[in-house]
Amino acid sequence: MIAFLRGILLERTPNRVVLDVHGVGYELLIPVSTFQRLPATGAEVALHAYTQAREDALQLFGFGTAREKAIFERLLSVSGVGPRMALAALSGLSVNELAAAIAASDLARLTAVPGIGKKTAERICVELRDKVAEWAAPAEAQAKPTAPLPAAAEEVLSALVNLGYARPLAEKAVRRASERQPAAAGFEELFKRSLQTIG
Repeated sequence: MIAFLRGILLERTPNRVVLDVHGVGYELLIPVSTFQRLPATGAEVALHAYTQAREDALQLFGFGTAREKAIFERLLSVSGVGPRMALAALSGLSVNELAAAIAASDLARLTAVPGIGKKTAERICVELRDKVAEWAAPAEAQAKPTAPLPAAAEEVLSALVNLGYARPLAEKAVRRASERQPAAAGFEELFKRSLQTIG
């Protein structure tokens, strides 16, 4: 089993990376939370890894922190939750937010994750409530509601989501680009800046 990899970052997208480890290229699927902390291509990076071995394939999953990997593995212990669903959960919510939702049995928040239905969300809460409580952020540490985006920024966000970028990643990029641009910046300039922020 491969549990950790350190190497040169050859490729990076919001859901996968390729690492050059002593001349061998390893492809790892990653959550958006890990992607957001990656350095530029060509830099050295270290990732915690989870190996899924099946009869027909060997797939690696990478995580920027040990906590991400740990909650990923605990999600996989729940019947009906596979690696893709667990990655989607970590892409839409931080470890603390996910743990808090499970600890509070917040089904609405969990079912907002693509692929997680009500019954699966209920199983996750019942089976993991006590196992993730240590990561649940206290109420005062929860993120404050964010301000609504301007009209032009909303259009850029919609365009990025339609292109296939995960909404949390796209919204973060649009907000950063909006802060750097004057209020009168048009769609094209804001879209370009947002793509540069993602890339």
